Parts: sequence; C-alpha cells; structure tokens
Amino acid sequence: MQALTSLTFGQRFLQLPPVFHRSVQPQSLSQPYLVAANAPLCAQLGIQPETLDTPAAVALLSGNRLADGMQPVAAVYAGHQFGVFVPQLGDGRALLLGDTADIHGHRWEWQLKGAGLTPFSRMGDGRAVLRSTIREYLCSEAMHGLGIPTTRALAMVGSPDPVYREQVETAAVLTRLAESFIRFGSFEVFYHRGQHDEIRILADFLIRHHFPDCAEQAQPYAALFSEIVARTASLIAQWQAVGFCHGVMNTDNMSVLGLTLDYGPFGFMDGFNAAHVCNHSDHSGRYAYNQQPQVGLWNLHCLASAFLPLVDEETLLSALSSYREQYAQCWMRLMRSKLGLVTELEEDDALIEALLLAMHAHRTDYTVFFRRLVDFVPGEDNAPLRDLFLDRSLFDDWAARYAARLQLESTPQATRRAAMLAVNPKYILRNYLAEQAIQAAQQGDFTLINRLHDCLQHPFDEQPEYQDFAAEPPAWATEISVSCSS
Repeated sequence: MQALTSLTFGQRFLQLPPVFHRSVQPQSLSQPYLVAANAPLCAQLGIQPETLDTPAAVALLSGNRLADGMQPVAAVYAGHQFGVFVPQLGDGRALLLGDTADIHGHRWEWQLKGAGLTPFSRMGDGRAVLRSTIREYLCSEAMHGLGIPTTRALAMVGSPDPVYREQVETAAVLTRLAESFIRFGSFEVFYHRGQHDEIRILADFLIRHHFPDCAEQAQPYAALFSEIVARTASLIAQWQAVGFCHGVMNTDNMSVLGLTLDYGPFGFMDGFNAAHVCNHSDHSGRYAYNQQPQVGLWNLHCLASAFLPLVDEETLLSALSSYREQYAQCWMRLMRSKLGLVTELEEDDALIEALLLAMHAHRTDYTVFFRRLVDFVPGEDNAPLRDLFLDRSLFDDWAARYAARLQLESTPQATRRAAMLAVNPKYILRNYLAEQAIQAAQQGDFTLINRLHDCLQHPFDEQPEYQDFAAEPPAWATEISVSCSS
C-alpha cells in the first residue's frame, strides 16, 4: 500500500491521435478540503486511505497539483440530447488525468469532475457544486454495492469558491474512476464529421484494451457492436429491476462498456410509478422509468449509424434485433430471483405484470415491498405486505396466484428466503437521504455522507445500525426536485 501522491500515472488515452482529445490544465480551487474518501476503493487501488487527507493529496484531488505522469485531457464527443443531435459536446467539466493499475493488475482511468474550464465547456464554467458532487459520489457507490456496472467515486473535495447555478453555491471536485469513459457519442462525433478513419481507430483502441476477445472473431467490429448491445441490454434490465431512473439517457451519457455513467437528476423510485420521471427538466417524459428500455435501443440505433463505415447494415440490424430478447431475458431472470422463483414458466410474465400493475395503482413502495416479500408465507395474511396496499383485496388476489406459483417450486422456504434477501436490497440511496446529506454538508457536517456511503456498500445486509435509512420516505420527500443542474 502506498500514498496517493506516490502513484505514477500512465495515459493510454493519448495512444489515440490528437483529434480525440485536447490538453488542458485544471483550474485551481482556493482552500480545498476533503469531504469524503472511499476507503474500500483505496484498498483496491493499493492506496492507504488515510493518505488522502493530507495537504498534498487534497491539492491533487482538487486539481491544484498533478502527480507524476498525469497528462490531463478533455475528450471529444458528440451526442443526441433529448433526441436532437448536437455535433460537438466533449468533456465540459471533466478532465482525464491518466490511468493506474490496481492490486489485481486492472487499469483504471482517473477523472476530475468539476476542475474548471475546458475547450468544450461552451457557456458553462467547468465547475461542479457540492450538491451534485455528493449525489454522484453516493450514487455511484450505491450502484456498485448493488452489483450494477458503474463508474466509481474515489474522493470528493470542497472549496468555499462560489459557483453560480439557480443560486450561489460552493464548488466541489469529484475524483471518479472507470475502465474507460468512452461513450456512444465518442463514435457519433466522427461519423457525422465524415472522419471514418477515426471511427476505425477508436474501435481498434476499444478492442485492444477492453474487448480483446472480439479480435479473435471473423468480424471484430461486428463482434464489438454486438457486445455493446448485450451490455446495454443487461445494464438497463438491472436498472429496471431495482427501480432506478437515470434521468438523462442522452447518447453522450451512454457508456460503450455498459457502465452507469454521468449521475445527474437520477432517482430510485419510492412509490412505484411505471411512468415516473425523475428529471424535472424532462418535460415530455422522454426518459421516464418505463421508457428506459426503449431509449436504450434508440440510442443503440444511433451508435449503429456510426458503425456503418465498419460493419454492413444487415449485420448491424441483426445485432440490434437481438436487444429486445436479451433485455427481456435478463429482466425476467432478475425479477424471478426477486420473487424467489428458480424454475422458468411462461406464466411468470403475467404474474410479474399483475404485481407491477397493483403496485402502480397504489404507489406501493418498490424497495420496501420486495424486501418484505422475502417473509411471504403461503396461506397466511402476510400483513406487512398487505398493509402496503389500500385495496387489500387486490393484494389478496395476487398473493393467491403467487402462493400457487410457489407450490411449483421445490426450493425449501428457508433457502428461498436467503436467496431473496441477497437480491432484494434493504437500502437504496433515496432522494430524501441524499438531500439530508447535502443539507448537513452545506453546514460543514459530513457525517451523514460517510454513514450513507458505509451503509450502501452492503445494501442487502440487515445492518441494524443503519435501520433509519430503511424507513419509508417522509411526506416532504415528494417535494424534492432534481433537474439537469443536479
């Protein structure tokens, strides 16, 4: 284990020609201070966690200094934003510092988010505020705890420097990591410019560093696209299964590695609403919960267009046609496991649909319901579940169907319960919890951030010391508004 400041960085992204990136130096922050540090991720990276809270480390994490080998760049990309193509976006407030190997030999790219202006900041200031940085720090690690592919958050620093949004807020910088931050829009930008050689260069780079098995296929680029389709289908199925809404599924926010990327106006649903829109900037509901699977396919069509210089149209369409089935299979597998069903029967789809319709009608708390479902006993009244529905008869009708379905399983009840506990989280990052952490942090108290972070590392465990995080949300939680500025 070593100090953060002792790391030596590479910059494999610079293997790509200059057209893919712009060199840029981070802008310094005044009086930076450590808000939070992710000790488990430090350990994976071979870093002593306590070394993050030193003046030298805080200077590095704020962008006030660089470590050996760091060569900061802002990446070029485009994207479809709310269905409209924007020909050039790029890292407007993120800098790719370089990459390091963890204790297992896997390489991680490091970014500073909120480190100041880049050539792609457009009308922005390149900064992030404490409020949005807390949300991304906590949610990316919550998703990791749930086993959902995501970028990671290593540390967060704050500063009294003012940042102007709807009101004056204070600045913060997030250090986030991923195997790669390449997006759908990283391909789109060169397709729409007619720079087809660059598309091939980028595809070769991805295959070399992230999809080496594709190189062994008869059509490596077709294999690469098929792999992206499969990962996207799996990722969104996992979102749906935990009731997660991304909020801004623009193609520039879609990872080619199938990672959850760019946390903004996200939200885990409280009361189940199939048409829930978590982003108050999304006036048309384009990115509503029940639209996410279709939007994933729409975004893949955009990426397929960018792959046309590499792969024939028929092959691309064939790969796209597999998306719905791959998504459906993954989602059904996840939902069966949430219900404790091991065998696969055709009637399961109708059983799940009936449950979700009942939950939607009553705005039943999604996470609480499935966690309580682990203690369902056929033939009993199951009051803790029943009481989540205003119309008890609606639950009774479904419970009778569920009990009959369980009779077709051979798994002992205790075994089923243990399996269900392992897939139905007790703890999620509810918006009201994030809001409480933000309000406390704005007063200089970071205790709740650290408590939430520690709890969300193990969302399936009982953790009695964090029982307060498992309660149903208070009435005021419905008044929380998150938008693209979040």
